[in-house]
Amino acid sequence: MAGLQGVEILNGGAAIRLAWLDGQAARFHAVWLRDNAPDPKTRAPGNGQRLITVLDISPDTRIAAATVTDAGDLAVRFAPEGLECLFSAGWLAARVYDAPQPREPGWTDPDIARWGVELAPGLPTARFDAARADRKVLAGWLDGIRRYGVAMMTGVPAESGALVGVVDLFGYVRETNYGRWFDVRAEVNPVNLAYTGLGLQAHTDNPYRDPVPTLQLLHCLENTVAGGESIVVDGFHAAGILQREDPGGFDLLAGNCARFEYAGSADVRLTARRPMIELAPDGEMIAIRFNNRSAAAFTDIPYDAMGAYYAAYRRLAEIVERPALRVRFKLAPGELFIVDNTRVLHSREAFSGSGQRWLQGCYADKDGLLSTLAVIGSGAREAAE
Repeated sequence: MAGLQGVEILNGGAAIRLAWLDGQAARFHAVWLRDNAPDPKTRAPGNGQRLITVLDISPDTRIAAATVTDAGDLAVRFAPEGLECLFSAGWLAARVYDAPQPREPGWTDPDIARWGVELAPGLPTARFDAARADRKVLAGWLDGIRRYGVAMMTGVPAESGALVGVVDLFGYVRETNYGRWFDVRAEVNPVNLAYTGLGLQAHTDNPYRDPVPTLQLLHCLENTVAGGESIVVDGFHAAGILQREDPGGFDLLAGNCARFEYAGSADVRLTARRPMIELAPDGEMIAIRFNNRSAAAFTDIPYDAMGAYYAAYRRLAEIVERPALRVRFKLAPGELFIVDNTRVLHSREAFSGSGQRWLQGCYADKDGLLSTLAVIGSGAREAAE
């Protein structure tokens, strides 16, 4: 990791310019550096949480002195308080914000890989016992979920509730009105169409919740029916195709809120109002909500735009149905798949009334998965050092 080779104070101390040995250069504001100072009065030594508020930082904060240490790090003295701090050159290099960001709406992180049917032979897969015994195997599986939004797991005991043991590998079950976990099999007078033998359009789950469960797991206990294959579709890829083929339609779905609702039993009334394609303020694509069964009447689109909105909605639905986007597989007992429910749509082909098809599902959240992945990664780096 390259150290610093030079520092220049700018604008009377309002900012500095740093130069690294590898040729990188960047400016940092004095107030930003002060807010992120690593001293024990600013950051708790144990957990790293900030101990000051922005109101504790003088509005007249400036850099009174700045030098590069023999180790290539940055030593700073702040005025008017006189605080002296040492910043790691590597820490600063990883947090440069002085860079052009020519991002078009709909961008995603470089670590996110969009995919279609070509992913079918290469779905991230791990055996349950191996992931439980080896943190490297678990990390590879979790990284596949982060990157592709979908993964398989084999060798899960074909027992009721066993899928909770998979969630325990990285986080916690998110319990809902459906229970800690729920059975997906044909029923008479079901509370949800998922509990029938009907085919289901590709969808994200529970768009009527705020926030939605960000991960869904489905575990096979029995599957002797004809049909019933599972299908997954990358919603980010589908939305990107819509943006390329119909930019105006993409803008309509991203710029207007749809409404979703669920009232499957007497004691449950769930509603949410969110765009089908959700973008962050800087244009990052962060979520897809697509569920024909749970879509309520759209009332937030202007009258003059409603016809075009429905045309865009239909266009996205047609894209989702394209064979080139669909990965199809049939679960066997002991197999499980997990999807990022903010991104990947899943569906099921119809199945016959003969035989048995019994899946169990549950929800979890990505923060636990990403936390576990980060902890494993930091542990590996520390071991290497």
